[in-house]
Amino acid sequence: MHRDEVERRVQTVCLAILATLAVGATLHWLAPVMIPFVLAVFFAFILSPLIEFQVARLRMPRAAAIPITLVLAFLLFAGVAALVSASVGQLAANAEGYQAKATTLVNMAASMLSLERFGIDAAAVSDPLKKFSVGALGKLLLGTTNAILDLLSNGILVLVFMVFLLLGASGRPPDPDSTWSEIDARIKRYLVTKGVLSAATGALVGSALSLLGIDLALVFGLFAFLLNFIPSIGSIIATLLPLPVVIASPDVSMVAAVLAIAIPGAVQLSIGNIIEPKIMGESFDLHPVAILMNLIIWGMLWGIVGMLLSTPILVVMKILLEKSEGTRPLAALLAGRIEKLRA
Repeated sequence: MHRDEVERRVQTVCLAILATLAVGATLHWLAPVMIPFVLAVFFAFILSPLIEFQVARLRMPRAAAIPITLVLAFLLFAGVAALVSASVGQLAANAEGYQAKATTLVNMAASMLSLERFGIDAAAVSDPLKKFSVGALGKLLLGTTNAILDLLSNGILVLVFMVFLLLGASGRPPDPDSTWSEIDARIKRYLVTKGVLSAATGALVGSALSLLGIDLALVFGLFAFLLNFIPSIGSIIATLLPLPVVIASPDVSMVAAVLAIAIPGAVQLSIGNIIEPKIMGESFDLHPVAILMNLIIWGMLWGIVGMLLSTPILVVMKILLEKSEGTRPLAALLAGRIEKLRA
């Protein structure tokens, strides 16, 4: 009987692996449709508390609260887009200054390292920077504009999905003992906590860079807010993101350049590794290795969007795995309780 049990478990694991590979291939193939749909679900979770507030507190009809919320969300995204557009214009206007500073730094590094001793022509290193022009930057901006247009087309599909999701919601609270109620509560708790901490991170980073006189400070603060939703890797990217602008800015002193990296790094470290674990605690019961592996997998499947949504998806997966006797060992594995697998 023990041998039959072992064989049954081996078969179950093999079938689970095959099913996971098949689901992963399907999700990758259906990414053009699934990404807008999952984003719409994600935004519906974010906007639903505001809708419920208008219905419950302001006594507004749900049919009126939904379009008002969508208009407010659109105005917020339009403001963010205007901020990014203005900052990109500022970057293009200062392109020649960045070029001159970068060329000076390359020449200084070449003279300090004495590249001629190694048979390297310093002019061959600095000439590409000298030939860089605003026209080349214009091509880069054109490519960025095309990418924004592609994102806008996906955004329309996200909006369509989100409107139908919000209209399809009954507005009545779910059964407190149901699986959906648990998923709804955990995801909203995650989004609220992560959103507040990410907003604090973005505000502190943007303010620090602005006080130090770094160009695009508000944009870097915005990226610090967004990238904070990506576990582990996002904070590192957000800290290093201002580095090229800091180095190439002609008016930034050495002290300001060091502080422009040190202060955001300290903010990310203190909020991400000290404050956030204390606030969230063990409420999600997920092992850090499981979070990191999930981040990598969803990043491979759906790119940056998958990385942003990886943790909420993992929370939902763990809740669903806990509901079945046969899949509870997998939920225990996501929590890091390997001893449960031996039971």
